[in-house]
Amino acid sequence: MKADLALHPGAALAAQLLGQFGRSGSELCVGGHRVRELVAAHGSPLYVVDAAIVRSRFRALRQALAGFAEIYYSIKANPQPALLACLVAEGAGLEVASGAELLRALGSGCPPQRVVFAGPAKSAEELALAVQHGIAEVHVETFEEIEALARCAAQAQARVGVALRLNPAYAAGGAMRMGGRAAPFGFDEELLPELLAVLARHPQLQLRGLHMFAATQVLDAHALLKQWHYGLELAQRLAQASAHLVHSIDLGGGLGIPYHKGQATLDLAALAEGVQGLHQVQAQSPLLSQARVMVEPGRWLVGPAGVYLVGVRAVKHSRGQRFVMVDGGMHHHLAATGNLGQVIKHDHPLLAATALGAPELGSTQVAGPLCTPLDSLGRETPLPELAAGDVLAVLQAGAYGLTASPVGFLSHPMPAELLVDGERITVMRPRGTMQAPLVNVPLQA
Repeated sequence: MKADLALHPGAALAAQLLGQFGRSGSELCVGGHRVRELVAAHGSPLYVVDAAIVRSRFRALRQALAGFAEIYYSIKANPQPALLACLVAEGAGLEVASGAELLRALGSGCPPQRVVFAGPAKSAEELALAVQHGIAEVHVETFEEIEALARCAAQAQARVGVALRLNPAYAAGGAMRMGGRAAPFGFDEELLPELLAVLARHPQLQLRGLHMFAATQVLDAHALLKQWHYGLELAQRLAQASAHLVHSIDLGGGLGIPYHKGQATLDLAALAEGVQGLHQVQAQSPLLSQARVMVEPGRWLVGPAGVYLVGVRAVKHSRGQRFVMVDGGMHHHLAATGNLGQVIKHDHPLLAATALGAPELGSTQVAGPLCTPLDSLGRETPLPELAAGDVLAVLQAGAYGLTASPVGFLSHPMPAELLVDGERITVMRPRGTMQAPLVNVPLQA
């Protein structure tokens, strides 16, 4: 039975998001599995991603972009190979930003021709790896990188496809701007003539197109469409300046999801309607009409499909404030504690996964096990009566979770990560154990 959308009047976003999962009585279910059973089998804290939700979101976005753009999943959002394989099976290409991500992409079954490689400071080893495996494109971002890639291509006697990552003069509003101002990402668009002159000296590098990624966590469909339209304008200028057809246009990612009270869900219908106009702009340009357009969402595809489950260890009161002490926190999910780039810290959607529908007792602080006041998963969270053994769930946790967190802080064990797909449960990462330091250095006499 699906969850009631009005469970937590004081936490409307959490209640809204809960609707995509199931429940059994007062207990949250993920992919049909009760959270208590998952925690009993795999321990807590615990990450769980529902493959059915990932597929559903991929298909919805593919339909919205139909006829205009292909989807290349940005691995940095969540690089677990089983998740990559799920998306590749749906038809996604993959966008990588490191040599290790490149190897993960290929290991997940993605053909090299469906892999693109971005990143502001790639090493010579990473560039050589890209050349060796013959991936679709390397997105170059510095003049030094162009020279290094040309050397790798010459040594391998290969012709390598490249796209120019351009820092646009315009950037859509989002939680984090990647362009539209001084930035370490890509070349300022004003440098286009100089870039083309440099590339012309390296015939082993084949200019295929451009890459633009101006902002992330964009929740306004019209702002995203405006950004993409500007990307088509840049591609037109590139084609005119180079006197070549453009083969690829990577418009970047940036599709956002709501994390906090007052944030709206990205309007996919408005995006689909606006995309038709962009498709017409491309089709009417002889220099762009044959180009492959790509978008590279990450968090939008996998964020809502994941939950971070933490176990309650104690409930205490301090000077009139109730604290729920849990076994997980910033070392596993930095963003959920408000410490991943947020200026003003807001609580991520969080609910009592084993007490759904129970009366709330008012504002509660949810504190993790680390010896720092930064380790707080909830500051003003409406929660019911809880006790040791209960489970809380942080929602929107499928992206930028464990791999974006300081997992070595205080040396707690790594949590398990699961991909549930109906009855099938894949352990993407087994639970770690408490260990002594890896290396014992003898004291100097």
